[in-house]
This record gives sequence, C-alpha cells and structure tokens, in this order.
Amino acid sequence: MAGNDWKKRLGVVYSTDPDYRYEENVQEQEETLPPGQQKLIVSIDRRNRGGKQVTLVSGFVDSGEDLAALGKTLKVKCGVGGTAKNGEITIQGDFRDKVTALLTELGYKARRGN
Repeated sequence: MAGNDWKKRLGVVYSTDPDYRYEENVQEQEETLPPGQQKLIVSIDRRNRGGKQVTLVSGFVDSGEDLAALGKTLKVKCGVGGTAKNGEITIQGDFRDKVTALLTELGYKARRGN
C-alpha cells in the first residue's frame, strides 16, 4: 500500500498503457559545506524595502537547518530582527562590518560586498 500513494500523483494524466509506471522526480538536498569552504558575501540592500537598509548575507550552501541556525546567531549577536531563507540571511539595518567580523570568527570565508 505504501507504493500506491495517490497524493503524490495529483495532476498526472491517466495512461491506457498497461506497462506504464509513474516515476517521481526526487530532488536531492544539497549537503552543507564546512564553514571553511563557504564563500559568503555580506552586502547592503535597499531595493523593495521602502528605503530601509538591510544587511544581506548570500552564497550559503546548506541543507536547510544550518542556514536558520546561523541566521539566528547573527540576529542575536546584532540585536535585531531578520530572516533566513533561500540561501540568504537578511539582517535589519546596516551591520556589514559587524556581520563580516562575526562570520570570520565562526570560521567562514566572508567578504564585504558593496
């Protein structure tokens, strides 16, 4: 019964071929690189934010949970809010120098962008 899960096949067109087997597209998750191999770019962004500045950390390659943990660490150390999703960490305000210093302390290869 486990191989006959119809919810995974929603939107698939019915086939009259008796030998047809439906194959799922399984995406592999990226492994988190060690901090020494991560090349992070710390920049400032003002687009689509009503004129407010945010510090943007991009280039993080992870499996999902590590990005959230690093984002939380940076937000706590800076004392501000932000988000961590889609391989980017957003910190509210201009904290480029502080975030770059914190990332290098943690062993990441971080450089300041613009």
